[in-house]
Amino acid sequence: MKPCVFATLLAAAATTAQAGPMAAPPRGGLYLGADMSYVNEMEDCGAVYRLHGKTADPFALMKREGGNLVRVRIWVNPTWTKYSNYADVLKTLRRAHAAGLQVLLDFHYSDTWADGGKQIAPAAWANLSTDEQVKALHDYTLDTLHKLDAEHQMPEMVQVGNETNPELLGGKVPGQPINWERNARLLNAGIDAVQEAGRAGSKAPRIMLHIAQPENILPWFDAATSAGVKGYDLIGISYYKKWSKWDLAQLKTTIAEAKKRYGKDVIVVETAYPFTLENADSMPNLLGGDSLIPEYPATAEGQHRYMVDLTQLTVDAGGIGVVYWEPYWVSTACATPFGKGSGWENATWFDYPKHEVLPVFEWLRHKYRRPKAGERG
Repeated sequence: MKPCVFATLLAAAATTAQAGPMAAPPRGGLYLGADMSYVNEMEDCGAVYRLHGKTADPFALMKREGGNLVRVRIWVNPTWTKYSNYADVLKTLRRAHAAGLQVLLDFHYSDTWADGGKQIAPAAWANLSTDEQVKALHDYTLDTLHKLDAEHQMPEMVQVGNETNPELLGGKVPGQPINWERNARLLNAGIDAVQEAGRAGSKAPRIMLHIAQPENILPWFDAATSAGVKGYDLIGISYYKKWSKWDLAQLKTTIAEAKKRYGKDVIVVETAYPFTLENADSMPNLLGGDSLIPEYPATAEGQHRYMVDLTQLTVDAGGIGVVYWEPYWVSTACATPFGKGSGWENATWFDYPKHEVLPVFEWLRHKYRRPKAGERG
């Protein structure tokens, strides 16, 4: 055998040997949890979470109540805040893993919020060519995961983008057609980087692509498939009645069809529901009466039933998880860019004013009925 061929085989064998395994799914195969990106900031602002009147660590509480997955966002260079940067995210991963929870790392690929209405490129990438942006996104993703793995904090799942309904790094252009040649290159660059990190790292994260609202899922993924986006493992869906034209039955149908059409596992990776329409501070609440479904009043029990029923329909449709958005963003004396206090306190899992746990926590440990063969859809 020629020396160069032998060396190539050795290198391939070494790469294979180094490749980390994917984390085992939770017991029962159902991912249940919450986005906890605000926890460090809320605690710095003086928030105290209570169970039966006693102070409870948010991550230990999540584990105790039956959760198994923590979602956390990361911004590239958020100079306007000291949170959701690399250091803050590392702290969250350490706390989550120490509590025995898996982590879904959500790359926004922005210095601020990226969502279904905007995908604003980081300032450092804004004036780059497409080729340069593809490289920057790839290298940033790979470097972040390498650094986390060196700290023994590799996430079990990774989102390549957050609510990427518009074109990735495309700015604020609602309704503008997507340049799928460019968009596919950017998405694939992120996917490739996560795969590379997994091959060289301690574990191989599962890769999610995430779209807001079920009515957008099939058109977006049909286009992405045609454009050559590949290598991802999971489809993430945001579902909020306030912003979706579709009801829960249509969400269920979408989960089943997406799983069938694309051969990917599906997670409802963002949802929430108010337990009251009253405010605890001066900041207006984002989820008001326009967020309600008639069967679920804005009460503690209504919030609880919504989460149990939504999770059951997800299971019935063949989905593998539900993640709540942001149950720990309680009212404090601090301010965010949206105002003083919280715009979400009426949709958290804690009451006013002492932040005592609400009945909604039970959805994490609820015994969900698994469909029999032929029942799904």
